[in-house]
Amino acid sequence: MTENTTRARPGLPVPARAARFLVLLAVFICAACGLVYELALVAIGSYLLGNTITQASVVLSVMVFAMGVGSLLSKRFQASPAVSFAVIEGLLSLVGGLSVLLLYGAFAWFSAYQPALVVLSFVIGLLIGMEIPLLMTLIQRIRRQEASEAVADLFAADYVGGLIGGLAFPFLLLPLLGLPRGALVVGALNAVVGVAVVLWLFRSELTRRAYAGLGLGLAAIIAVLGLAYVYADRFEVDARQALYRDPIVHAERSEYQEIVLTRSLDGEDVRMFLNGSLQFSTLDEYRYHESLIHPAMDGPHGNVLVLGGGDGLALREVLAYDDVSSVTLVDLDPAVIELASTDPVITELNGDSFEDPRVEVVNTDAFQWLRENGEGFDVVVADLPDGDDTSTSKLYSVEFYSLLRHALADDGRLVVQAGSPFFAPDAFWSVDRSLEAAGFSTTPYNVDVPSFGNWGFYLAAVGPAPELDVPDDAPPLRFLDEPLLDAAQVFPRDRRGSDAEESTLMHPRVMAYHQGAWRGY
Repeated sequence: MTENTTRARPGLPVPARAARFLVLLAVFICAACGLVYELALVAIGSYLLGNTITQASVVLSVMVFAMGVGSLLSKRFQASPAVSFAVIEGLLSLVGGLSVLLLYGAFAWFSAYQPALVVLSFVIGLLIGMEIPLLMTLIQRIRRQEASEAVADLFAADYVGGLIGGLAFPFLLLPLLGLPRGALVVGALNAVVGVAVVLWLFRSELTRRAYAGLGLGLAAIIAVLGLAYVYADRFEVDARQALYRDPIVHAERSEYQEIVLTRSLDGEDVRMFLNGSLQFSTLDEYRYHESLIHPAMDGPHGNVLVLGGGDGLALREVLAYDDVSSVTLVDLDPAVIELASTDPVITELNGDSFEDPRVEVVNTDAFQWLRENGEGFDVVVADLPDGDDTSTSKLYSVEFYSLLRHALADDGRLVVQAGSPFFAPDAFWSVDRSLEAAGFSTTPYNVDVPSFGNWGFYLAAVGPAPELDVPDDAPPLRFLDEPLLDAAQVFPRDRRGSDAEESTLMHPRVMAYHQGAWRGY
């Protein structure tokens, strides 16, 4: 190397090699923090709205665009790269650390989630985009070297940092701290590393005013993030309560979803919500569950499979038949099962159904479980969440129903909850097309459940379309009878069929149909 490429800039508190290492370490840590911010924005969107693909697409596209803008803007700050870098890292740590709480607040109190998401994604991306050009200048000020070598070192540290941040987010931060506090801790780390490296390593370039300003700014950022950390739970409780009509009596975030129970002031109406979607109301859940279960039980029903239904209410209706010998319930989230097995209100409602020795609970993904299943069931109940996002749309696909067909014993029956034929008619009739494509004959029917509105189901079988009847050995029912089932097969003219197509894994049309529905209601 020439003398020009090895000479270190005077005024550094450590040798040039150590200074370069510290700057590259800062690049590594800041890159990890930046990726955590990105993943946090995607995660909060999927928690609040579902549809991870859309949320990820918005965040990634806006951030990448903003990073390009930030790279261009960084040219204006090259005269004072050390101070500029410290200020940018301080702002990034503040905005990124608070991003989850800001988005939750925008969603809960202002119904302005999407605009807030775009703004935050742009600001974070803009600040991240300004980092590398300024760091490139700082590296060259420590020791001149070929531009290609400096770029290679910076991007290597940046990419490895991104890897660590991407792995730390789901395996360390979320399990230990949760989403809001995880983002706040990362923000504090970002601030300390980004600002402190300038205050110590490049202090000879700073005026007394700049040094004092950066020090006070760092202290203020840490104070704000620390205060937010202390009050994060209180903020989350207040924001969550703003989303629900009745007081919240239980709330937890499981590995898969947010679980909330509310109770009306008079104590008569207890409701369960998963990720904000109503699962049942104690006032009328029997209408839904009687309609779901009993038509499918008109025939052999010794061995029953329930997919979903972690609240145990469908299980209650199945277990009312004394000749049911075994029930296998497959539900993804063990936290829902635990709540439904221990909460006094729910256990009274579901009749302690999980304590019945005939019941076997399997906590796993229904699609994967069916792929490995070799057993035939007399009745299969698909009491699954609406297929309105990428994780649930596969449960309404031709492929999924083909697996269900193989899980049915001879003369077996399948019943599927299929959403609202009034509010989401294309999604409802798409389920019919998918069932038919998988080899089923179907009988659609719909009932009114006040807390849900008009709701639809399919009774399906291989062979002739099954008839809707209440079994002779059915227990006493509060809602369902033969005249109601006869009327349930009639659909109004404006909701009688559609041009909807079947949904598959490669073409999840049911998701698009759901996302285009419910507007104006």
